[in-house]
Amino acid sequence: MKGLVHIYMGKGKGKTTAAVGLGVRACGRGLKVLMVQFLKSTDSGEIHALSNLPGFQIYRSGKVKGFFWMMNEEEKELLKEAVEECFNYAINSVRERSFDLLILDEMLGAIENGLLDLKAMIDFIDNKPHELELVLTGRNAPPELIEKADYVSQIGEVKHPMEKGIKARKGIEF
Repeated sequence: MKGLVHIYMGKGKGKTTAAVGLGVRACGRGLKVLMVQFLKSTDSGEIHALSNLPGFQIYRSGKVKGFFWMMNEEEKELLKEAVEECFNYAINSVRERSFDLLILDEMLGAIENGLLDLKAMIDFIDNKPHELELVLTGRNAPPELIEKADYVSQIGEVKHPMEKGIKARKGIEF
């Protein structure tokens, strides 16, 4: 059976949550899942929960520190190296091990910010193992990736508590 390409994109909250939900469902059917997080480094509840789920592996670089738009050029260069490291890890892991689902969390942001070449992602999609299900998340997907995808979900923000200055409760981060 052909593995499909999913994109969860938009300004709204829940893109990673949707991808994780798909991963949990896959694990529930005995499939193996790898989630690679590109622009995230903070401690999160999903990391703790998923690390205890058999068949669900998470990889993230320890080099990501802070938000892209707040980084100086040196920090952005280090981030670019971390993104390339994560992408290479994903590619090599898929080649070496048999994962059924690969989640590239915040991959779209990495491409949008020039940290990873769009062509590299397109080449990966074109040459991925036939059965591999692939999920990309982030705010904005370029038209070339939308064209390649089988599913594209736009997740929009209607209302957000930060607009009122409300802080998130620990464990239920925004």
